[in-house]
Amino acid sequence: MSRTANFLAVDLGASSGRVVLGRWDGNRFALQELHRFPNGPVNVLGHQHWDILRQWEEIITGLGKYATLASAPPAGIGVDTWGVDFGLLDKNGRLLGNPYHYRDARTDGIPEIVHRSVPFSRLFEATGIQFMQINTVYQLCSMVHSHEPQLAMADGCSSCPTCSTIG
Repeated sequence: MSRTANFLAVDLGASSGRVVLGRWDGNRFALQELHRFPNGPVNVLGHQHWDILRQWEEIITGLGKYATLASAPPAGIGVDTWGVDFGLLDKNGRLLGNPYHYRDARTDGIPEIVHRSVPFSRLFEATGIQFMQINTVYQLCSMVHSHEPQLAMADGCSSCPTCSTIG
């Protein structure tokens, strides 16, 4: 007889999020959606941001739904999110603000500015990522270009050579 193990998955997508229970019986997973919620951007002062505090509350709600179903903690929890956005932390690990949403227009024109100093081929050689305006490097460089105050407050943040050329 196999022992069943419970795992939780948190999936934060561009328009919705969910918390899913995966039950492993030794042979296969059975999946059960515990909680689904809207996850669109919010507009703050003309920029699109992720509502990170609401996301956190929704994740807690999903974990609470698991707690009503099971007496034991899950064997593991995984989180899957978009791969380009980020939040900056201060030296005490506190989030400095709601992360920008990858669809925010702040990166408009930034790839062209970056590639005047760093050819795309060199950037691709260093990162291996495909060209997309939403990539993290362009988001960071847009923050340098606009003199974003969060960069100065972030722990360990120093402008990379690519971004320093556009500052």
